[in-house]
Amino acid sequence: MSDDQPMQKSPFSRRAFLAASAAAATSACSERTWIPDDNHAPDQFSRGSTPYIDTLQVVDEDYDGPFRTKFAPHFGMFEDSAGTELIDQLAFAADQGFRAWEDNFMPRRTPDQQERLALAMSDLGIEMGIFVAADRHGWSKPTMTTADPDARAMFLEQIEEGVACAERTGATQMTVLAGRYDPGVERQYQLINVIENLRYACDLIESHGLTMALEPINSGTDFPHVFLDNIDDAYLICRAVDRPGCKLLFDIYHHQVMDGNIIQAIDTSWDEISYFQIADHPGRNEPGSGEVNYSNVLQHIHTKGYRGIIGMEHGVNGEGAEGEARMIARYRGFDALMNRDG
Repeated sequence: MSDDQPMQKSPFSRRAFLAASAAAATSACSERTWIPDDNHAPDQFSRGSTPYIDTLQVVDEDYDGPFRTKFAPHFGMFEDSAGTELIDQLAFAADQGFRAWEDNFMPRRTPDQQERLALAMSDLGIEMGIFVAADRHGWSKPTMTTADPDARAMFLEQIEEGVACAERTGATQMTVLAGRYDPGVERQYQLINVIENLRYACDLIESHGLTMALEPINSGTDFPHVFLDNIDDAYLICRAVDRPGCKLLFDIYHHQVMDGNIIQAIDTSWDEISYFQIADHPGRNEPGSGEVNYSNVLQHIHTKGYRGIIGMEHGVNGEGAEGEARMIARYRGFDALMNRDG
């Protein structure tokens, strides 16, 4: 049809089409009765109560001692209440009852700073949680996903620095990230390279009693070029490395962005998990501010027997010291839920 030729009106009638469709559907239904079988069962819905307290139910508790759960804040989280001095922030956290701490950037601090902070934590009864050891160069180019000897040497150098940092600070675990994917190499080969690099790293850390916690991070919102963005592959890698020095860091925020179905994912990867981090989605702010039912998720983790550190890797919703106080109160509620049976 040329551009100047008038378009002919189709004899097709939308009303006639709908009528014919309805008649066909009625005829099909009358000719075929659906009978459920083993392969096509009707929806099954569970009956009975959940083992967890409802999100909105208030736990009546007068306890105001140290947190029983090892929730770990980080530097900057209490600046409005404690100021910018790092040791003052640690002291404020201890005063609020926190017994653990995280600092992703601890390896970038000088050895003197690391020792000074470690001494303060020891005096305050605070346990050092995780820090990011490697791969800190993996944001600009593929490193752990390659078989390049220079990239491997650079990765292992960071692991050695992480060992030294852990010995100064008393940390027992360090975060390892797989970095960027290599668009020129099939994914299966990149998986093999990551596994081999982690095995080399295990040779360096295991004699020190340390653990690398391999963390998948989301490619859907925050890190579009990362190689390892899901729990399934991280679990596969840890099982393939098959060493006590390589375990899984389950960051609930990153998993929610990518897959959801958090409790089932925790259950299926449980035997490789050594550490948890939490934040809500969207926004990566404090639990309870987004779509994740953290009351149930945290109760589930506790019920399964996890008693390790839970990193508070998120921002603060409210403004100023009042916002920080509300966040602390929220964590008091989680602590009460998780420990309501003693």
